Amino acid sequence: MAVSLKDPHDGGIDELSEINVTPFIDVMLVLLIIFMVAAPLSTVDVAVDLPVSNAQPQPRPDKPVFLTVKSDLTLALGNEDVPRSALQATLDQQTDNDREQRVFLRADGSVAYNELMKVMNLLRDAGYLKIALVGLEDTGQAAAAPVAATQP
Repeated sequence: MAVSLKDPHDGGIDELSEINVTPFIDVMLVLLIIFMVAAPLSTVDVAVDLPVSNAQPQPRPDKPVFLTVKSDLTLALGNEDVPRSALQATLDQQTDNDREQRVFLRADGSVAYNELMKVMNLLRDAGYLKIALVGLEDTGQAAAAPVAATQP
């Protein structure tokens, strides 16, 4: 609250109903300085050239081919275990030699990235270039729905 000292003979002190904005400006300047100092600290310093993806969700085929990498690094095609050496023949049999068919690749969370890349290289060597990585959608609930991120 501010006071105006006019003529003391007028009968008293009048109150002004104006807001003193000086403390607000001081607070805003302090916040500006804090954000200017904190903003560079919150960025990541690793230089990465990230690819841009505008992939639309693909419709799920009638009979999807699921290849699973288990925690013990064994492979399963659908519900059947398959050795790595017979992966191409088994895939050809299940897809009727259609190498354009998408293979949905699932992996246990404990599987190392290196091992997952080895399986992807096996698929590439077999001629299957359309691979979809399957994961769980984080909905914040206990049960999650499977999603697929596709690689054309």
